[in-house]
Amino acid sequence: MSHDFPTSKHETRIEDVPPKRNRDFADLLHALFAVLVGAAVILFSIYLHGTTSGVESDVRSAGHVVSWLMDVPTSLLQQIAIVFITVSVLIQLLIAKEWLQSVVSAIALILGFAAIWGISALISGSGNGTLIMSMMSNGTSVGTGLLPDFYAAMASFLTVAGPRRTRSGTKWGWNILYTVAVLFVVLSWNSLSGVLVSFAAGRALGMLIRFMLGTQTNGAWGNQVAQALRSIGIDVASLSRRLATYTDSGMLKTTLDDDLTENSRIYDAIDVDGHQYTVSVLDNQVHMAGYLNQLWQWVRLTGVSMRRDRSSFDAIHHHYAMILGLQNAGLTMPGVYGVADSSESSILVFHRDHMPLECNPNTMSDHDMELFMTYLSEAHRHGFTHRRITPETLSRMENGQPVIAGWQNGDYGSAPPNYALDKVQLLVLLGALNGIDRAIACARRTWGDEQLIDLAPFIQKAAVPAATRALSTCDKHMLNTLRSRIAALAPQEVADSMETVTLSRFSFRSFIAIALLVVAVYVVFTQIQPAEMIKAVKEANIAMALVCVLFGLLAWFGSAMTLGCFMDADKRNPIGLYCSQMASGFTAVSMPAGVGPAFVNLQFLRKSGYRNTAATAIMSAVWAVQGGTTIILLLLIGIFTGRNTLSGMIPTNTLILVITIVALVISAAMAIPPVRHIVTEKYLPIVKSYARSLINVLSHPKELAFGILGALILNISTGLGFWIALMAFGCHTNPVETTFIFLLANTLGSAVPTPGGLGAVEAALSVAFTAVGIPSTIAVSATLVYRIAFYWLRIPMGAVAMKWLDRHNLI
Repeated sequence: MSHDFPTSKHETRIEDVPPKRNRDFADLLHALFAVLVGAAVILFSIYLHGTTSGVESDVRSAGHVVSWLMDVPTSLLQQIAIVFITVSVLIQLLIAKEWLQSVVSAIALILGFAAIWGISALISGSGNGTLIMSMMSNGTSVGTGLLPDFYAAMASFLTVAGPRRTRSGTKWGWNILYTVAVLFVVLSWNSLSGVLVSFAAGRALGMLIRFMLGTQTNGAWGNQVAQALRSIGIDVASLSRRLATYTDSGMLKTTLDDDLTENSRIYDAIDVDGHQYTVSVLDNQVHMAGYLNQLWQWVRLTGVSMRRDRSSFDAIHHHYAMILGLQNAGLTMPGVYGVADSSESSILVFHRDHMPLECNPNTMSDHDMELFMTYLSEAHRHGFTHRRITPETLSRMENGQPVIAGWQNGDYGSAPPNYALDKVQLLVLLGALNGIDRAIACARRTWGDEQLIDLAPFIQKAAVPAATRALSTCDKHMLNTLRSRIAALAPQEVADSMETVTLSRFSFRSFIAIALLVVAVYVVFTQIQPAEMIKAVKEANIAMALVCVLFGLLAWFGSAMTLGCFMDADKRNPIGLYCSQMASGFTAVSMPAGVGPAFVNLQFLRKSGYRNTAATAIMSAVWAVQGGTTIILLLLIGIFTGRNTLSGMIPTNTLILVITIVALVISAAMAIPPVRHIVTEKYLPIVKSYARSLINVLSHPKELAFGILGALILNISTGLGFWIALMAFGCHTNPVETTFIFLLANTLGSAVPTPGGLGAVEAALSVAFTAVGIPSTIAVSATLVYRIAFYWLRIPMGAVAMKWLDRHNLI
């Protein structure tokens, strides 16, 4: 089917910039998908070995029709395939003068071999017999040759040499590789799992290399753009590429010249009659960044619909339809001419003399704000919603009329939550630019109190676009103030029953909670030894074991006391303080000892109203007081009891070597002028500011005294807790010496970066007390009882406390 396009009878003057290589975010998406496929195959091989074996058996059974291939030397077939694919693709690249791509493709092939050898070595070294056997085949062996390597090498090579849609050599290379893979699985030369993992590894590596290198844009350029314009009735006399600076919003670049089309190319066009046009060209390749952003909004938000335009054609055609629809509704919109598609680009054409201009927020009057609100309400009245109102969308036409630009991410036939989201975005933006009081007053006059009150549950961080949140005046405090001011307009019974609408599908807080839960479940099911623990508890004196648990509760009181003494009285919540220390028991199962409590303390302080610097200073003061108290307690007990355990448990040579190496590295780094300048000019002021805040916190004698008292309660309670655990097995020891040995061993064991010092603390305590004469069976049993009371029981108790804190917005 042919198309007859209008041809120009005159010479067209075209000024364009040759296309450059661009990083396609789709490559990252495909690399991630390949990694997930490889991981899924490995998990299936481990946990569903019977299923994968059955599938592999079915494939081989179906392969009896090609049993004659058993006589073909498989190594020869493999070599022929590799040579043919490599040579044919490289020749095509060299003929096309793609020198860089041919070199990088060859490097990708080598890296593909190296990557699969490394993965094979890792799997072989894992010791998992089920996994190793599922990857084994007649053509592979344990070690670096466990997985068939040429699939990964060829997949990496072809991915970098591609894409297959533009190069026939690459397309036929993939077809040959797939055919060889099927044959080798049928002939039992390779395992199905091994082939899939090898393919996934090569594909992921190739996609990452391709992303870093960039791919050639295959969109419409120069004369192709002019030809596309002629197809919609514009006989181009002049076409010039505009190299203006765009508004950079993360990975999306926009300008009002084409109504904020994301990542587009802008051309100025003049036809033979002198009419001027602004031509916006959007390539499929660069549109992927906008598509990923749409996907992120769709995943991040719940209860509101978001657009997902998979191609530049979808995005431009929808943008065109939105402009026409809003014009039909009577709203002032950019003067759009039409749409044309060419190659992998979609083109949107505007009349240049009817485009919005930037709006200066410093000259925005109350009347202007009311006009923006009225404009949005009129769009809503016809079912249109914007869904991404940011500072750059506030614009004016040439006559000064305020308009909202950039409707490409919006839609029609919208639901009520989308209307509320639009109004919240506009209200927050105007409040950040011109003050909360002015924005609320304008909204009351324009939307009315009833509509304004309905917006209060939607005023939250998740509703506000990142570009608005980047404004210096827009922060959590501002959102809270705006929400409370609007809620105050409602009757008391309505305000009391008002609840925040859940917009965010997940947050950083929920992600951390899920991550901690996953790690906690893993630790519990892989490290817990129920038989030994039950045996230790049965042999112990139950009353003493319960006393050990009570000392664990008292230790929480001590740590809460230390934290609370450095907080302001009006921000000190006794129950919240104690629960925050309980919650650290839950984080200890998924974080190294000491890290979990510090993390919880920092979050608790932030939620209690402290800014980052003050919260970090208080948290550090707590850590300094507790650590300093532990060290002083160890030294005092060691001096007065005559114990030399301190010097015997720390290898002096190792300690000196570590200190020397650290000093050497710091000295060498500071001897380099650029490094020294960076440290002194960038990081030293931050350290000084932090140190001043820390000294200020520690400079109050009364608070410091209570903090030390709390740290003493914490240390003594934990030490006596272990002494009670020994008493539970009839072992009577000196409580002071027991506390000393316990604190030393526990401190050393906790330094190992395992969750809560798991394994290291048990080993340190058992060895330390056995070394001072405690029978090993009693030392091990007492250690288990102590860890049950001070570690395992704290997990469920900490989880309950964390839930309470979360419900009261304290973590």
